[in-house]
Parts: sequence; C-alpha cells; structure tokens
Amino acid sequence: MRLRHVALAQNARRATRAQPVGALPGTLSTRRRGRGIEVHDIRLWLDGDDVRHIDANATARTGHLHVRTFHDDPESAVLLFADFRPSMLFGTKRTFKSVAAAEALALAGWSMIASGRRVGLFAVGPDATTFVPHRNGERGMAAVIGGLVDAHAKALESAKMEDDSLDACLEMAAQHLAPGGALIIASGLDAPGPSFESFMTSWARRASLQVIVVSDAFEHERPRGWYPFATGSGRPEWGRFDVKTPAAKDERLMLLAKCGVSAVRLDVEHDPEIMIPELEALDVAWT
Repeated sequence: MRLRHVALAQNARRATRAQPVGALPGTLSTRRRGRGIEVHDIRLWLDGDDVRHIDANATARTGHLHVRTFHDDPESAVLLFADFRPSMLFGTKRTFKSVAAAEALALAGWSMIASGRRVGLFAVGPDATTFVPHRNGERGMAAVIGGLVDAHAKALESAKMEDDSLDACLEMAAQHLAPGGALIIASGLDAPGPSFESFMTSWARRASLQVIVVSDAFEHERPRGWYPFATGSGRPEWGRFDVKTPAAKDERLMLLAKCGVSAVRLDVEHDPEIMIPELEALDVAWT
C-alpha cells in the first residue's frame, strides 16, 4: 500500500505536463474519457465510491445512500496481468522477480486509479489463476492488491517446478479484457509457448497492450564463478561461468518490438521508486 503514495506523488509532478488526449481520431484534442455514461445498476454506497454518482431518487426512497454504476468505457478499463509461475519465484538481488512484478503493477494501478480508470487483475500461478474484476477508486485498487498478495502466497506454497506456457495463460486473461481496453503484462516471458508471438501481434492491434519485462541481475549480467542449479527433474547440479557475462541487448524486448508491442525492462535489483521513469514509458500506465 505504501506504493500508493509514490504513484500519487508522481501524478502530481506530471500535472503541469500536457493533458492526455482521447484515443479516437479527430481534430479536437480532449482529455481521456472516464467511465461510460450508460447506467448499469443502482446499488448501496460503498467506501471509495464517487459522490457525483449518488442516485437521489433511490437514496430518498430507501433512506440509505445509493449510487449509479455504469458500463465500462473501454478506454478506461485496464487489466493487470501478474506472472507468478515457478520461473518468477526466483531472485539473486533484493527480491524475487514475482515481487518486483507485483510492485510494478501496484505502482501502475495506483496511478491509473488516480486518473479515474477502472483496474482489474488476472494473476497466474503454478496451480491456479486469480481474477479481480475491474473497479475504480481506492477500494477497487485495494482489492487488486489483495488479489496480488493471495495469488503470490499460493504460488509460494506450490511444489510445481515447470511453467505452464505463457500464451495459454494470456489467452485466459484476454477473456476478461474489456473490448478496446488496455492490458499491462508483468512477466519474465519464460516458456512463452508456440502461439505467444502471434497472440502478441494480434492483441497489439486490437487493444492497448504493454509489457513490463522483469529481469533478474543474474540474467542480464552474470559474474563468473560456480553456481548451483536444479535440472527440470529437480536434481541439483553445479555450473561454472568462466568470464563475466556482459549486459547484452535483451532479445525479449526485440521480439516484442517485432510484434508491435510497447515494452520496458525492469531490473529486479532496483527499488520500486526507481522503476517510475521506466514505467512512464508505458503510455497507458501514466496517461
């Protein structure tokens, strides 16, 4: 929850910048839309609801505060995808890749909530998936964070060693994506699967698709020495790197660029606050 203050402070610093514009073509620039205008339901007031949506008639009739809810405006609905598969439960500096992914999504989520967007979550673990429906306000983001915590705890309890293919997981997540909405993926992109490239290319044309590529220090700059590791069957082994492996151009970013997907690499060893300039490259996360 502390990342909320980091994201909100960054929003305040950006307030003097040019206002974001809507995604629809035209000669008149406008602010991005909020939620839709078509009423979906009238329900009891919940903490975090917008006072502007109080329904006077229902409130007067029942004596209890009621609010109107609306169908999602596609441009305002954002789904966060958290990869907690076994390959993400790894880290050599500061924290696990899975934790860094959750931190990045929390920062992006708080920023979007502050901009009036509705945020949902789809988290995939070794044995199960977790879905949190799109909601707005602090209460909605609190539900997303709760989903991240629960999904990560379940992932840590699993004994499964192998990853399910990422393309199959993304296909499941896409079923919860609002038409024309946005999808932000935080993953190391291990075990992408045979349909990964075609999925990313297709969805980059159909929705706003952004990827946070999570990278451990050992992956992008390995110091020389002996290292223990486990084979696919779980058998322990040792391997040696005779020379320090220099940082190289990330092939994952090159593949995503080929698919037409906007992406940034997030190095796990950095603290969450240092992530913000990198995350700002993802337009949907900060506009």
